[in-house]
Amino acid sequence: MHPDSSRLVHESWTVVAADPNAFTRRFYDTLFQLAPQTRAAFTHTDFESQRAKLGAMLGDVVRLLDDPAALFPELAALGRRHVGYGVQPADYDAVGAALLATLEESLGDAFTPRVREAWMEAYRTIAGVMRRAAERMPGLLTLETPAARLD
Repeated sequence: MHPDSSRLVHESWTVVAADPNAFTRRFYDTLFQLAPQTRAAFTHTDFESQRAKLGAMLGDVVRLLDDPAALFPELAALGRRHVGYGVQPADYDAVGAALLATLEESLGDAFTPRVREAWMEAYRTIAGVMRRAAERMPGLLTLETPAARLD
C-alpha cells in the first residue's frame, strides 16, 4: 500500500475509532440497505457482539496495513471463515460499498477524494486476500446463502 494512502487510512480511522459502536451500527444499517439479502446470514447473531468484533477487526487491519507479513495470514483466515458463513464473491462488493458509504457519513467533509481512494486501496487489498483464500477452498464458495459477516 502506498505510504500516503496508509497514512490517510490511519488518520481517518482515528476519527472513526473514537466511537466504533456508532460506526459499526451505521455500517450494518448501510449494508442491509444496499444488500438486503445479507440480513438472512445474521438471523441468530448477537449484534452487540458482532459490532464489537467488526470494530476490533477493522482496528487490527488498519494497525497492520503496513505489515503485510502479519496482516495477510489474518485476512486469509478471515476469508476462509467467511466461506462457512456463506459469503459469496459479490458480497465483498456490497461490504466495500457499505464501508465507503459509512466512512463518508462518519467523516463528513474529512472524507476527501484522497481519503476515499486510500480506503478503496486498502479495501481492495483486504478483499483480495480474503477472496483468494476463499477460492482455495473448492466447492465451498459456491454456497447459495449470501452473507457479509466480518468477524
